[in-house]
Amino acid sequence: MSVPPESVVPPPASEQAPAGDIPAEERTWAMFAHLSAFLGALLTSTFGGGWACFLGPLVIWLIKKDTMPFVADQAKEALNFNITVAIAALALIVLTIITFGLGFPIAVALGAIIGVAWLVLTIIAAVKANEGVRYRYPFALRFIK
Repeated sequence: MSVPPESVVPPPASEQAPAGDIPAEERTWAMFAHLSAFLGALLTSTFGGGWACFLGPLVIWLIKKDTMPFVADQAKEALNFNITVAIAALALIVLTIITFGLGFPIAVALGAIIGVAWLVLTIIAAVKANEGVRYRYPFALRFIK
């Protein structure tokens, strides 16, 4: 005898598997792929302006791309976004140089906006990756496909 579909109660949301049933280890590595941008930026912030924000995602992508597809996807996404941010920072430096310093106030204001957006979007991406959701950064140029 079969049970009618109306009488089947789904398990509570806390007991349901995460989106796509991605293993916890992959979700953790994907989260690290996003958060590793902070480490790269921190290591080069004193003397280099934080330009190495893309190195952490690059290393994780190179190590995990063949064994963990979700990690490879999220590391690529983090890598593309951080390369885009590095290019924007370089463009602001060039703006300051070619205007002989007159563009400095504009570069500082835009740099602050980009910095806050980078911080917020990276944290959102890390949280989503830890939940097993494939996050896509807005405004990221897709260099690595």
